[in-house]
Amino acid sequence: MAPFLAYEDKGPDTHRVPLVLVHGHPFDRTMWTPQLERFPGTRRVVAPDLRGYGASPTTPAVTDFSGFARDIEALLDELEVESFVLAGLSMGGQIVMDCYRLFPERVRGLVLADTFPAAETPEGVRTRDAMADRLLAEGMRGYADEVLERMVAPYASAEVKAHVHGMMTATAPEGAAAALRARARRPDYGALLPRVSVPALVVVGADDTFTPVSDALALHAALPDAELHIVDGAAHMPNLERPEVFDAALGEFLARVDARQPSPAPPRL
Repeated sequence: MAPFLAYEDKGPDTHRVPLVLVHGHPFDRTMWTPQLERFPGTRRVVAPDLRGYGASPTTPAVTDFSGFARDIEALLDELEVESFVLAGLSMGGQIVMDCYRLFPERVRGLVLADTFPAAETPEGVRTRDAMADRLLAEGMRGYADEVLERMVAPYASAEVKAHVHGMMTATAPEGAAAALRARARRPDYGALLPRVSVPALVVVGADDTFTPVSDALALHAALPDAELHIVDGAAHMPNLERPEVFDAALGEFLARVDARQPSPAPPRL
């Protein structure tokens, strides 16, 4: 059966743990371009377009937030990726937490970038629902223009700004609106975090105003085995704004996860 989601699947199957990259809203898998260029040299890397984003279908629309996690699980089943490190940014980080809630036995490490675990407040639900209505009525461009210099810092390079703006304006309003409504009704992952039994890396841009450093500090404190990396010179998307810094932290974390894996069995004589 052909996978439901569009995706990148790069790099060799080795003894190193595969890396799965989950993008945020309203982006697509090209959000991970620097990481898709660096890490497949040493390990398998899978980066899907979430349902409603990029080249993945918008229908059937996601109605429950866990649908994103189940889509990823089905894709990894189809690709025969049994265990992996899950990395997600913003909404992608919340999807990563939902994946851990639903199939923790397959997860070897978590990378949570510029995200937070709490459920939406009643005001937040109304705000996300109103934005969904707006995107359906007006399309993506006005929203993209408004939030661009919060998604990335005002001082980000023109190339990064163009990439981020292009992803936002290319997103189907129907997919973005469905995701906003589902995300508004996501569960609270606060009680899950102290039970996470795998290593975690928490990353945040120092100038992020959507999920500020204080959110990352609280997330780091709640996880039993977590590292915290604050990326100077970045806002909400440090993997694009400061890829060399983000990738160095991610590379060190992946090496730590690899070292925890059992040694491969010797070849049979």
